[in-house]
Amino acid sequence: MGMVKRASLWKDGVFSTASPSMTLRRHAKRTLAAVAIALACASCAVKPPAATAPTIVPVAAWGGTPADASRARRHSITHITLHHQGETFKPGTDVHQYLRNLQTWSRNTKGWLDIPYHYVIDLEGRTYAARDIAFAGDTNTEYDPKGHALIEVVGNFEEVEPNQAQLDAVVALMATLASKYDVPVKRIASHRDHSDKTVCPGANLYRYVQSGYFREQVAAKLAARSTRLTGAAP
Repeated sequence: MGMVKRASLWKDGVFSTASPSMTLRRHAKRTLAAVAIALACASCAVKPPAATAPTIVPVAAWGGTPADASRARRHSITHITLHHQGETFKPGTDVHQYLRNLQTWSRNTKGWLDIPYHYVIDLEGRTYAARDIAFAGDTNTEYDPKGHALIEVVGNFEEVEPNQAQLDAVVALMATLASKYDVPVKRIASHRDHSDKTVCPGANLYRYVQSGYFREQVAAKLAARSTRLTGAAP
């Protein structure tokens, strides 16, 4: 009479006794701890992915030479336009040599200022600087690329599929350019969107332009970058 009954508990391989009130307090603490952990994990899950700018290999690193600035047509970036190489690019090809050859051909054969594109993306998704972004590019078709940031992805995408590394590199570069030059995502397009005389960037790469994939992915990266900078909740 008057004695508080003790409850048997199994803990760490032995039995111990505790009052019902002690048992309830322990249970409450454990429940609160579990809730706190669950909430912390939930908050981690909704954080946007990091939106980092791509590393760009400079012209000097692949053995290129600067363009003659006195011949350049200067411009301000208002559009982002995707191209493909249009030729087979085999794994193991020396990308630096390819870029040097392209620069020589562009200048000596075509009479252009430089490589027609501002950036080139290889099979591994590495991004290389080509023509100075301050100088308007060149094209074999009738559209005027003044104001366009031109991106070439190596390969012939009438014949092969772009790999994920290339797609990711295109998105990262487009997002960086859109952010830096305040280009709206609706102005992300491809060569064939500005000319009816080409299939560039090839059917298999154009599919990602036509479906809105690049615009959607770039918009998501820009939103993640803005959230990270402002510290606002997504």
